[in-house]
Amino acid sequence: MSVTVGQLAEWVRGEVLGDPDLPIANARAVHVAHPGDITFVDGERYASLWQNCKASAAVVALGVPFNGRTIIRVADPLMAFACIVQRLRGRPADQTHSIHPTAVIHPTASLGAGVSIGPHAVVGEESEIGTNATLHAGVVVGRGCRIGNDTILKPHVVVYDECVLGNRVVVHANAVIGADGFGYRLENGKHVKVPQLGWVEIEDDVEIGACSTIDRGTFGPTCIGAGTKIDNLVMIAHNCQIGRHNLLAGQVGIAGSSTTGEHVVMAGQAGAVDHVEIGDHAVIGARAAILGDISDHSRVLGYPAGPEGPIKRAWVLFERLPDMYKALRLINRHLGLGGTDIEPVQPRGL
Repeated sequence: MSVTVGQLAEWVRGEVLGDPDLPIANARAVHVAHPGDITFVDGERYASLWQNCKASAAVVALGVPFNGRTIIRVADPLMAFACIVQRLRGRPADQTHSIHPTAVIHPTASLGAGVSIGPHAVVGEESEIGTNATLHAGVVVGRGCRIGNDTILKPHVVVYDECVLGNRVVVHANAVIGADGFGYRLENGKHVKVPQLGWVEIEDDVEIGACSTIDRGTFGPTCIGAGTKIDNLVMIAHNCQIGRHNLLAGQVGIAGSSTTGEHVVMAGQAGAVDHVEIGDHAVIGARAAILGDISDHSRVLGYPAGPEGPIKRAWVLFERLPDMYKALRLINRHLGLGGTDIEPVQPRGL
């Protein structure tokens, strides 16, 4: 597909500086772009790469100066470029509005208009699939589930019995919604399972990454708030209440009965113990361990998690410990206090 820079600018409502009739055949990232391509420049790093880039034109932020090469100025270069890529490459729509003959659909299940169901998918007894929903190959929807309008379940997603997914939810491959929570009681020296009789409720516009798991509640629902985005390999345990518009990055783990407020961000491999409350707009750094409640607007790092400022200062000091240790040895020798060296403390059990 070949278009002009001027046509691309119309698609993204941008301003052309340079030649609007310049033909464009493809869209590629700045480090791999060729003549005839359009790329995007977002931030100082990309701006330096643009200087040596072979692309014919670029989508840039509003403040980027015109240097003679053709550009399209927009408020958000990344999203504008994504729009251009989608239109130039003509990616087909996800929905085919068909039901594969190998799909197994219980007679009591109800399907809305425009539903698409792929090969070997299963829809259980009395489950409801909303208008224009898509179930890809191998999806299993259990008994008594409700799947909202325009929701997409990617290959091999499993939704256990009685779970509820809202509208425009996207669940990526191999994610599991509604597995039993990890609850056991020790009786007579044996671990006895506590029945997990609740369900999972996922509100509108949630996206859940591949291989993530959200456990059902013990007696009530585990809830995921509207607009929340969950990365791959995230674990959310039973009875958790995840707020609206959270961002949970890869391998985050949240133990049972914990809650998060709105617009919480948890970076990769951060974890929270059970029964903690994380306040609105809190930011949890990568691999941080949440061992207690976190107040609104907090920024925390480390193990155990603490305020961002002191933890960063402690990390700087930690890097200086070898030099500080050498200085202490010299001081100790000079003052003659208890010998000529400082013996390191041995951890217990070693």
